Amino acid sequence: MALEWEQVVVHAVDPAALGQWWAEALGWVVVYTSADEFEIRPEPDRLPGVDFVRFDEPKQGKSRLHLDFRPDDQDAEVERLLAHGARRVDIGQGEQPWVVLADPEGNEFCVLGQRHE
Repeated sequence: MALEWEQVVVHAVDPAALGQWWAEALGWVVVYTSADEFEIRPEPDRLPGVDFVRFDEPKQGKSRLHLDFRPDDQDAEVERLLAHGARRVDIGQGEQPWVVLADPEGNEFCVLGQRHE
């Protein structure tokens, strides 16, 4: 038996707004939209994607699943994402080589530092 990872589903109060924010942040393309769903992918035929699905209850508490990103330049990427509307958050991480940010609906994600060889 084989499994193919198709997408990550993110519950969102406003799927279109949050999905568009992530599409712009990642430089991905929109592959599907409806009143209750907004799907993005790296390229139209490339998986996995991220599917934002309407969920009328606002996020409460720390996310149980989050995404980690490893940029070429952590400082520049953090500044770009902050300018794009992300915000810094403290989830109890203390002093770490990664930066924890949140998207406009409060979903945490990490911008990692340089990979150690």
